[in-house]
Amino acid sequence: MTDRIQGLTVALAKDIRDDDVEAIVNAILMVKGVLHVKKSVVDVGDYTARVRAVADIEGKLLTALREVKL
Repeated sequence: MTDRIQGLTVALAKDIRDDDVEAIVNAILMVKGVLHVKKSVVDVGDYTARVRAVADIEGKLLTALREVKL
């Protein structure tokens, strides 16, 4: 037996202005079976998570570069 899916989440590659994303929303709404599309507004929590992720990756990269012997 196969599972039933009640919804999907779409992540955008980068933040897009509200008025610029309307074409994407309209395109998704044209897909068969799509009932509703909800936009998620960027907030300070999103920004904080991104800054922490970048800082973590930068730290790991610097550590790796220091270990490289030329």
